[in-house]
Amino acid sequence: MSNEEFRAAMSRLASGVVLVTAQEASLDPDDPQAPSGEDVGMTATAFMSVSLDPPLVLVSLREGSRMDDLLDEQPLWAVSVLSESQRHIAGRFAMKGRVSDRLLFADIPYVRGEATGAPVVGGALATLECRTERRVAAGDHTLVIGRVLTAALPSPDGGPLAYFKGRYRQLG
Repeated sequence: MSNEEFRAAMSRLASGVVLVTAQEASLDPDDPQAPSGEDVGMTATAFMSVSLDPPLVLVSLREGSRMDDLLDEQPLWAVSVLSESQRHIAGRFAMKGRVSDRLLFADIPYVRGEATGAPVVGGALATLECRTERRVAAGDHTLVIGRVLTAALPSPDGGPLAYFKGRYRQLG
């Protein structure tokens, strides 16, 4: 089986689209004048619920990606479940060779999660704040299992943004 055959087969599995976010620590936490850390975001389609008791979720991150490296150091992160009207957010945070994350967040409505300080996107269907429980190496990815600290439904109406056959889609 080739990589292309495997990729084509897996593209037939529809998945939801989320934005995973975290806040990078300040470069000098001892200096109150130092700028706060930068917000980091990444679009993910490999995200799932793992357990109800305790509440756990899993996200798959490309090994060595900025988010993988950050979540190796920073245990607090958030997930925004994107709605069908937030395709532009998914595309923006999925770009390769993109501009700085600071610019990507510039015109996106968000608030800081109370438990994590990570950005949670306004208008998302659901938001979760998490603390990493375990990291598992899996081929060229890292599976990050997080304990859900908070869950909210800021915009429970509307349909989810889906990913199918290599494109963002709407249900229906």
